[in-house]
Amino acid sequence: MLALLAVLLMAVPAIGQQAIFTSEGLASPQINEDNSVTFRIYAPKAVKVEVCGDFLVSDEGGWGSAGLTEDGHGVWSWTSAPLASELYSYAFVVDGLRMLDPSNVFLMRDVRSLMNIFIVPGERGALYSVNDVSHGTVSKVWYESESLGMSRRMTVYTPAGYEDSGSRRYPVLYLLHGMGGDEDAWMTLGRATQILDNLIAAGKAVPMIVVMPNGNAALPSAPGEGPDGLYQPITRPPKSMEGSYEASFLEIVRFVDSHYRTVRKAEDRAVAGLSMGGFHSFHISKQYPDTFGYVGLFSAAVRQLEDGTGVYADFDRKIARQFADGVELYYIAIGKDDFLYDENVRLRSYLDSHGYPYEYHESDGGHIWRNWRIYLTDFLQKIF
Repeated sequence: MLALLAVLLMAVPAIGQQAIFTSEGLASPQINEDNSVTFRIYAPKAVKVEVCGDFLVSDEGGWGSAGLTEDGHGVWSWTSAPLASELYSYAFVVDGLRMLDPSNVFLMRDVRSLMNIFIVPGERGALYSVNDVSHGTVSKVWYESESLGMSRRMTVYTPAGYEDSGSRRYPVLYLLHGMGGDEDAWMTLGRATQILDNLIAAGKAVPMIVVMPNGNAALPSAPGEGPDGLYQPITRPPKSMEGSYEASFLEIVRFVDSHYRTVRKAEDRAVAGLSMGGFHSFHISKQYPDTFGYVGLFSAAVRQLEDGTGVYADFDRKIARQFADGVELYYIAIGKDDFLYDENVRLRSYLDSHGYPYEYHESDGGHIWRNWRIYLTDFLQKIF
């Protein structure tokens, strides 16, 4: 029996080493000296292999694709043009089947899609990377929502040194995700942790607490992270944009103020979000005008300019009070090709017609995380 056990223990490292040297150990993606990127995959029986990603643009404005060439030994490869410093996403398509790169363990989830990622070095790539700086703490926190009738989860970032800073109090940014996202989205897809660590370390942003709640009022948490079990995520969960979340939002603020050392003044609170999170930020900020001094709308779905019901009712009066009470910064950012561009034009025309001040940033591109990371980076340097 002891002899058999010894043989089995000796086999374990052998199995591990064998995995290292299989075809899945190809260098892919390989970032070259000129910042071009080479993709490789071993697919000896494939007829057609493509790489698709956000560094390629289709005629429709989404992910484009490029064909790989086979070397005669089953290895397919393709090299891009030099790429700007950035975080990029991609996947392979092998004979019509989309799949992840078996040589790249770095990936992230966006609603129901998994994709590989890589970072091209340079200024922006460094901002999205873990560098030799002091690091904040990321916590997954549960709170009770009486109005929604459930325990709910949110992600909370506290800056480096928070635990050892005694009685020091910090401003708070409430950072909201888009449709189909959850409390993990800004941490993973948005690289918010790395951006915050690096900007604060460089003195470009003040140390702050950042709260990233789940914006789907019918759900307690990200898929698989709560009592609902391992359900499949959907793009449009119920009760996402009908007022329940906005109406319950002060529960989050009260919880944060009671559990963290916050500065409990409007001029030390900000709310910002992308797409649906921009919609939420838009309405939350006017619903509670004496609560948030800074508002960030990133590719926001800025609807309900007309009177509605509940938190959407009486829009003109509420936004007038919001600006009368004083807004430190009302920040609007969107890409030229974003499908919500016209909505933002209408919002800006409305604000202009009433003389309400705002700051506007327009970028290239559409409704993509690459833009939202840029908007967050800019916004963080302007608040508090």
